Amino acid sequence: MKFDEQYWSGKYLQNQTGWDAGSITTPIKEYIDQLTDKDLRILVPGCGHGHEVHYLYSQGFKQVTVIDLSAEPYKTLRPKCPDWPDGRFIVGDFFDHQGEYDLIIEQTFFCALEPGLRQQYADKMHALLAPGGKLVGVLFTIPLGDTQPPFGGSQEEYGRYFAGKFTFEVFAPCYNSIKPRAGNELFIKLRKQP
Repeated sequence: MKFDEQYWSGKYLQNQTGWDAGSITTPIKEYIDQLTDKDLRILVPGCGHGHEVHYLYSQGFKQVTVIDLSAEPYKTLRPKCPDWPDGRFIVGDFFDHQGEYDLIIEQTFFCALEPGLRQQYADKMHALLAPGGKLVGVLFTIPLGDTQPPFGGSQEEYGRYFAGKFTFEVFAPCYNSIKPRAGNELFIKLRKQP
């Protein structure tokens, strides 16, 4: 099965979005709440319905770019961020994206990718971040789907993809997961190495 634009648009159109918590999750919210620089250049890949994106908007962040393979989630997200230019809402393949960001937020994008793309994911994150930029978010640390997303894994496995490219500022079990995900998430705060 190919996890392309048609696959993901179908998920949205059929309301098969089990990964969607319905609002921003606690780990991401609490991280955003401690940010003081509203001019950070932020990327949210695989943004889906964009609860994190809407929260960033509500907190006054204006340099946020989102990318998703499907245009479907933008039908609900775009009206929630009316002051942002259309160019901040990209329909396309993350791996083809070009830009430079101070912060990239990870929330269920990694688990949606085929496991064979994980090293490419880490490499692309490194390429998109400005010097000293950070990749921050949560990864699932439990076995999940074998043939279709979401795909799980382990802290040990994930560490191998980022080693040598990032300084591991936080790479630990998440202490403030939402209840359905408690004990199943790894919080990451990775700083780009030169």
